[in-house]
Amino acid sequence: MGLSTDSAAAPPGTAAPGTDPGTPPAKNDLASLKVVPARHYARWVAAVAVIVLVAQFAHGLITNPVWEWQVFSDYVLSETIVKAVGVTLQLTAYATVLGFLLGTVLAFMRLSHSPVLQTVSWTYIWIFRSIPMIVQLVFWFNLSALYDRLGVGIPFGPVFWSVDSNSLIGTMGAALIGLSLHQAAYAAEIVRGGVIAVDHGQLEAAAALGIPKLRQIRRIVLPQAMRAILPTAGNEIIGLLKGTSVVYVMAIGELFYQVQVIYGRNGRVIPLLMVATAWYVVLTSLLSIAQYYVERRYARGANRTPPPTPVQRARRFVRDLRAAAAQRNQPVHPLKSLGADR
Repeated sequence: MGLSTDSAAAPPGTAAPGTDPGTPPAKNDLASLKVVPARHYARWVAAVAVIVLVAQFAHGLITNPVWEWQVFSDYVLSETIVKAVGVTLQLTAYATVLGFLLGTVLAFMRLSHSPVLQTVSWTYIWIFRSIPMIVQLVFWFNLSALYDRLGVGIPFGPVFWSVDSNSLIGTMGAALIGLSLHQAAYAAEIVRGGVIAVDHGQLEAAAALGIPKLRQIRRIVLPQAMRAILPTAGNEIIGLLKGTSVVYVMAIGELFYQVQVIYGRNGRVIPLLMVATAWYVVLTSLLSIAQYYVERRYARGANRTPPPTPVQRARRFVRDLRAAAAQRNQPVHPLKSLGADR
């Protein structure tokens, strides 16, 4: 007995015998399919709403007379404001360097195997993170109320040399001490987190090779830990830049204090606050750019082909435009026929 095959065509809408109903149609049938683009109505509505809000805000900035842009332009580059910006940068730079130096020492004290060093470091971080910065600044500003004179001598014994505390520290010194000690507590945790992120096996390998401990930290641990330290450290430095405005309670002529003095005399509060805002935005932007390039440098070991920088992208865009313009200006030569040269 033989097997018979049904050669009749399958009715419309049903799969052919021996084929999977879920298989896609043949290539010849793809042209008959209708392509429908995806509709993102919610995205369009959100984009329109954002554009309207931004346009409305910009219109208010331009047309509202309360902003007093003429007063803003008169003071934004004035000598008093520029000097105040210099004082702000000076406070930020000194407090950053001293804070991170002390914070690095505290971080390695907490990572050490000595219970005394661990306890001292943990206690310092706990205390200085618990007390607000403004309280610390006022405390150091009034240090002479606790100690009239500061000296050097034998512990619990005679003092060989002493000086008046006000003349030794001063207002600017008290501000630097308060900012640096406050910054060190946060820097210690930032550095400690970066060191912990480094694979411990590399230290074991370095120790097996006989590399001294200090060189392990300087040449192996810190270069790799910087990839984890830099993003948070950059954010902390930007916060410190804006946090220097707290020293206005000590009557130091930084940016926010000078702005307060000026609008206290002329009553132009809004435009003077915009002057301070503009300078803080500019300084923060410069720090963000510096942070970007420093992070890019330390990321070379992990990413051998880093993405192009904004400057490189701009240069590539200009180069592509020039190449396209040059190609468009070239004359078009007609192609010769095959038998033209015969």
